Amino acid sequence: MHVWAIAFGCIIGWGSFINPGKKFLPNSGVAGTAIAMVLGALVMIIIAFSYSYMVPKYPKAGGEFTFTKECFGGKAAYLCGWFLVAAYLTNVPMNSTAIGLIVDGLDGGADILKFGFHYTLAGFEVYMGEMFFAMAILLLFGVLNVIGVKKAGIVQTVLVVLLISSVSLLTIAAVVSGQTSVENMAPWWGFDKSAAVAAATNGTYTSIDEFAHSGTSSILASILATFAIAPWAFVGFDTIPQAAEEFKFSYRKVSVIMIVAIFFGCFVYVANNTIAAATLANWPELIVDSEGTPWLLLAAAEKLLGIPGKILVGVAVSCAVLSGIMGFYMASSRLMYSMSKEGYLPSLFGKIDGKYGTPKNAMFFCMLISLSGPILGREALGWFVDMSAIGASIAFAFTCMSTIVTLKREQDKNPFVKTMAYLGTIFSFVFVILQLIPIPGLEGVHFGKESYILLVVWSVIGVVFYVYRKKRIR
Repeated sequence: MHVWAIAFGCIIGWGSFINPGKKFLPNSGVAGTAIAMVLGALVMIIIAFSYSYMVPKYPKAGGEFTFTKECFGGKAAYLCGWFLVAAYLTNVPMNSTAIGLIVDGLDGGADILKFGFHYTLAGFEVYMGEMFFAMAILLLFGVLNVIGVKKAGIVQTVLVVLLISSVSLLTIAAVVSGQTSVENMAPWWGFDKSAAVAAATNGTYTSIDEFAHSGTSSILASILATFAIAPWAFVGFDTIPQAAEEFKFSYRKVSVIMIVAIFFGCFVYVANNTIAAATLANWPELIVDSEGTPWLLLAAAEKLLGIPGKILVGVAVSCAVLSGIMGFYMASSRLMYSMSKEGYLPSLFGKIDGKYGTPKNAMFFCMLISLSGPILGREALGWFVDMSAIGASIAFAFTCMSTIVTLKREQDKNPFVKTMAYLGTIFSFVFVILQLIPIPGLEGVHFGKESYILLVVWSVIGVVFYVYRKKRIR
């Protein structure tokens, strides 16, 4: 249960609650998002079978990094590990920046955390109160991970049970309240947000229908816009190998744990997005007219249940954020510990705490990096969604290819695992192509300019570390 809670808690973070207004509904609509998430979940399940095959063979912290090292050698393992660190670690500061948004949404406009010095970064105002509150949460959950994953696992399990319960109650309320409507969900495939905002600014906006995605090419693009970030949406199910050394459980259960975590993750993404659109008849106008990112699900919950609805969403997103911080802290620190033990990172990160048996130095480093999140602000960290997606895609590809190599090496003729591994490899490279390469007719699917810059910066830092440690990388 604790291992499942870590996996599911990593899958569901702030994005499932905020992205209906930021990405999902404008880019893909209700129909496009639902199709993309279901397809993404199916692909993740295909990839999960490679993990369930490899984890019993290499039940050590490191996961994909360890698989790749055993099958492809040190250089490939370093590439995989470095981008997997990006996939995991960027999710911690991303979740921390949502903490201020939660309080803002629930305090009735009192702005209780907006005090002290403040500044603007990437169009977003950062206040001292929000910054220090988020930092306190990061430090608290970092210490919990130092104390040990078993204690953290108990907290994680409580958080995800509350999360699932809250979303399920909200879904039931939406179904039985009589306040939702199928007509509200239009435009089903999303709309051209940039054009609609420009028209509203110029005073020429008349109806959202003129900006709605339609036609085969446009509908395909709306689906792929969300499908392309499925590795980010579902990254977390693969954190199970990182806990393999500290939790005792049958490795034959890995595939079941992963599949159940992916299934619940898909449910939360689709439910949150659909409830927001079905409840709010004017959701396109809210997106177009908002100066920032409208929290549509919160508005929908308040319309459905009043103040209890807001509290329900507040509990759900708080649990999602905190469980995401907890899970990715664990995964990031254990991955860095594993890379340090193999000589790929400084030996400092491989030190184990004498009392708790956890890699406390790696954990403290992750805490230090994560504290940058509250400083940079929420909007500046939107690029990390893309970084997490590309990092996860690379790790998925190496895991599936490692499975293929292991099958050949051990002369294992298991046709099911072999088929899943080949399909997983193909899909992983499809994700990389969709994220990095502009494809005519599929505009808006690939990285934005800031994400490309961040990718280059992360790659350069990786090269510097590689040159520094190359004598130990074999």
